[in-house]
Amino acid sequence: MTTHSTTTAPASGVPAELRYALMPLDGNGIALAAVAAMLDNDAGGARARILGPGQVLPYGTVPVLVTDTTVYGVTRLEETLLRWGPLPKPWLVWVADAPTGPVQDARFMMRALEGRLAGVARLPYLPVLRAVTGPDEALKYGDVQTAAEKLRRTIEGK
Repeated sequence: MTTHSTTTAPASGVPAELRYALMPLDGNGIALAAVAAMLDNDAGGARARILGPGQVLPYGTVPVLVTDTTVYGVTRLEETLLRWGPLPKPWLVWVADAPTGPVQDARFMMRALEGRLAGVARLPYLPVLRAVTGPDEALKYGDVQTAAEKLRRTIEGK
C-alpha cells in the first residue's frame, strides 16, 4: 500500500483536504456507507472517502478500517494488519451487527489486536440502518446523529 497527496472540492466549491480514507474489511454495506457519511460530516465527500481495492492511501489521511463485531470481521482485521506494513497505524470502526455485544472469541481477538491500531471506535447497533435506502436518509435519525457525533469525537480525540 502506498500514499499520494490529494485535495478535493466538495459541492460548495471550497477546496478541502481529504481527512479519512475508509477501507472495508468485510464488504460494502450500509454500515460502511453510514460510517463514511458520519465522518464526512456534510462535506460532500471531501473529508471522508471509501477506498476501493488497489487504491492507494492518500498522503496525510487517517486510515480507517471498518468491520462488524463478528469473528469473521475480526479475522479479516487480523489478516489486514499482518500485511499493513510501514503505513500509519489505522483506526478501527467496529460496527455492532446485533443489539448484543460481540461474542467472546471476537472480544478476545480484538483485545490481542488493539495494540496494532491507533484506536478503536465502537459504533452501536443502529436498527434504522436496516430500513433506509442510503446513509443520507439514515443521518436524519437522532440515534444515528448521536452515534456520528460520538464517532467523530472519538477519532478526533475530543
